[in-house]
Amino acid sequence: MSSTRKADPTAPSTVWLARGRHLGSDAADVLRQNLERLKERATLDDFQEPSGTGEDPDRIFEARWRVADEVTVRSRLSLAPVSSGGQEWVLAAEAEQPWDLRWPSPATMFWPDSADVFWDRDAATGLRLRDLSVLPEEDKDVRRLLRQAVRSSWAVHVVVHEAMTTDQRGRRPLADMVPPGLRHRVVEHRAEPHQLRVLNWAVKDFGVEVPRGGAVVLPGTPVPPGYDGQDFSVRSVFLDGSEPTELIATVTRYAMMPKPLPDGAAAAVTSLREQWQLLTLEEELARERALVTMYADALEAMTKSRDLYREAAERANEALAIYRENAPAPESRADPEATSPLQQLSRTFGRWKGTLKPAARDEDSDQQTS
Repeated sequence: MSSTRKADPTAPSTVWLARGRHLGSDAADVLRQNLERLKERATLDDFQEPSGTGEDPDRIFEARWRVADEVTVRSRLSLAPVSSGGQEWVLAAEAEQPWDLRWPSPATMFWPDSADVFWDRDAATGLRLRDLSVLPEEDKDVRRLLRQAVRSSWAVHVVVHEAMTTDQRGRRPLADMVPPGLRHRVVEHRAEPHQLRVLNWAVKDFGVEVPRGGAVVLPGTPVPPGYDGQDFSVRSVFLDGSEPTELIATVTRYAMMPKPLPDGAAAAVTSLREQWQLLTLEEELARERALVTMYADALEAMTKSRDLYREAAERANEALAIYRENAPAPESRADPEATSPLQQLSRTFGRWKGTLKPAARDEDSDQQTS
């Protein structure tokens, strides 16, 4: 199991992150219609599609709402086309207080909470976020899938082994029972009774093991500090339709532990904080006041710099004038040109000229004689 890189920043406790894929081509229309519906119901305070986002080709949506009556949440969702089809979305939300998993999922503030709209696919594995998925039959496909889940996904991946074949009650998705803030951040994998050996072979590289009839929460990449596979495994999960209390508690504990940001998440958090445009009137006034203060400070600094330069120039001129007044008169020389470099050079050329002319005349006389 790979170790955590020290350079990876830790996810802020106030931030909620998710990444997924919408299978259709009408993602922007689906988002716009749902946002308008929620604003009409006063579920959202406001939303917008920011303009002037630079050269970034992604479609951007911003929304603001309140939880617990007074805590403001600001959220930003970006859409980007995927070469294999559909559109990938990245959602970053930040509250004014540490995130409470009992608050509504930010995903349902953008996407319709309906099973008919296929926006809830994990970007790394393609599996649904609101349902359970049975592992593939082929051994190599099991290993490939779980490797993608650990190395590339932002979601919490849980593997549950069915000790015996279950009925419909035993196939109740875990997403229906976890706190609302986890509903769209969990991918549940189900291993059938005969797949235990293959399953543990596939997760061996991650330092975890799935008990027979139990479950384990897989580590992400980077691995969270303090993660131990034994601490995040559950010995027995009763798949009879009842609520798996221990498993829910384990998944929740993993989701709440401090974790390094996965690849691309830091950029999403930075964009939310630095490119946010959905401002209230009070926020716009505060921003304008901050700009006025910044310009005033810059002007004051420039004025001080100009005054300092002028003062330094005046002092330099005064010092030069004093020097000129007190400088001793230059000593007179009998022959000021005697030591002149130009005069010395002229005399040297003169001597050369005197020595060269007779030689030239001798050559001319020799030619005439011949």
